[in-house]
Amino acid sequence: MAMTTRPTEKVLAAPEELGLESRTGFRRAAGELLDQLPEGAGRLVIDLSATRAVDSAGLGALMLIQRKAAERRLTVCLRGANEELRFLLVLTKLDDLFELESGGR
Repeated sequence: MAMTTRPTEKVLAAPEELGLESRTGFRRAAGELLDQLPEGAGRLVIDLSATRAVDSAGLGALMLIQRKAAERRLTVCLRGANEELRFLLVLTKLDDLFELESGGR
């Protein structure tokens, strides 16, 4: 069986406001994408470039997604997170759980 070194990648665009209203659908969509990735060799990129606000419920959703990914040895990458969200992640010590990528790449 040939092993490919390049991990499979799925991209999920986060809603403009990630919070109480949108978290369930967002988490479900992320879960479905994680299920499509091969265990131990994939990453889910959450594109936050259009996301303006994330509240504690949204943060909780990101944590649950990360936990589900970790169970299957997958990486969660946050792309294009704004300054406020980055600060929030550092403050809550969650920045270590995610790969952080700037929006430009």
